[in-house]
Amino acid sequence: MRRILTAGTLLVLGLLLAGSPGPAGVARAQELTPEQKLGKRLFFDTSLSTPPGQSCASCHARKAGFTSPDEEVNAAGAVLPGATGDLFGPRKTPSVAYAFLSKPLAFKPVPQVFTGGQFWDGRVDTLVQQAKRPLLSPLEMNNRDARAVVQKVANAPYAALFRKVYGPGSLDPNVPDPAFDRVAQALAAYESSAEVNPFSSKYDAFLAGEAQLDDRETRGLALFEGRAKCTDCHSNPVGAPIGTPPQFTRFGYHNLGVPKNPLNPFYEMPPVVNPAGMDFVDLGLGAWFQDPAFPSQAGKVKTPTLRNVDRRPGEGFVKAYMHNGAFKSLEEVVHFYNARDLGDFPPAEVPGATVQVGNVGNLGLSDAEEADLVAFLRTLTDGEWERRP
Repeated sequence: MRRILTAGTLLVLGLLLAGSPGPAGVARAQELTPEQKLGKRLFFDTSLSTPPGQSCASCHARKAGFTSPDEEVNAAGAVLPGATGDLFGPRKTPSVAYAFLSKPLAFKPVPQVFTGGQFWDGRVDTLVQQAKRPLLSPLEMNNRDARAVVQKVANAPYAALFRKVYGPGSLDPNVPDPAFDRVAQALAAYESSAEVNPFSSKYDAFLAGEAQLDDRETRGLALFEGRAKCTDCHSNPVGAPIGTPPQFTRFGYHNLGVPKNPLNPFYEMPPVVNPAGMDFVDLGLGAWFQDPAFPSQAGKVKTPTLRNVDRRPGEGFVKAYMHNGAFKSLEEVVHFYNARDLGDFPPAEVPGATVQVGNVGNLGLSDAEEADLVAFLRTLTDGEWERRP
């Protein structure tokens, strides 16, 4: 079978051959640091919510690509409930895997797009800032304040590890703000670790010369880098720093014309949570960033990495896609990109001038080509490629 080496592939292989460590080997060789081990304990601790029972991992499950592990939720509104069980936000859970690669929010004059930040709408710049928000949100882990979180950590069985990592006096509920900062710092450290970001997919092994793509995957890669125009937003050349494997996102913000997900329970939340009711429109980045010196950001949400886009606990498990979970399969997502403008889909939630055109909507791919593209996307699943037939 002939191996197609695209420009992006050649660049990565050149760096690997020049002495940069292979991505899969790096992930297997690295051990968690004490700070990352502490972050892992925090990440999986179900006592940190109010009431207890919800952890970071409850919504960011490794077996589902560090996003929602609840198939019933994914198949409908796609928004997981908060710790109270009866409150919901407007968006599905984003993956925390590879989020550490995203830089602070910034505007790129060419091609007139914002990049970076965290969350679907870029409202914070760093993983440390991001880690704080769910802990205090009434729609998520529902803690009253930073002191409440710090008190729970001080009572946890890993409190001694916390003090070992950050020093005596680092976990004082009477001085909660610096202690809360350290909680978020430890969570961010774990979320930046090789355990969460192993770069161990079949595609990584292919780049390292340890695996071959089959015929369908090879055709899908050619489409991904060619006529399907995926690399316009999901770039796959090597990233920064030198030697970093492909990120499969430019971390940009775009309005793809995704329709509403009418099954989202956020529409039925009381006015104190959702004053607009069924008339709510998710403006994404444009909901909080409005500056006449910049182009409109209405409806623009962050482009996620495609790594682990098909990771699931088992065959047939339903995942939700796009920021609102409107689509339920990779096949549906690829068809949307290919044929959005041909009348197969409901209208955009945020119509108008900000809807992406040119590289979305009418790509002219055949059904077989869509299937080849899906086959390639499935090579981006970490740590499972060896078990695929």
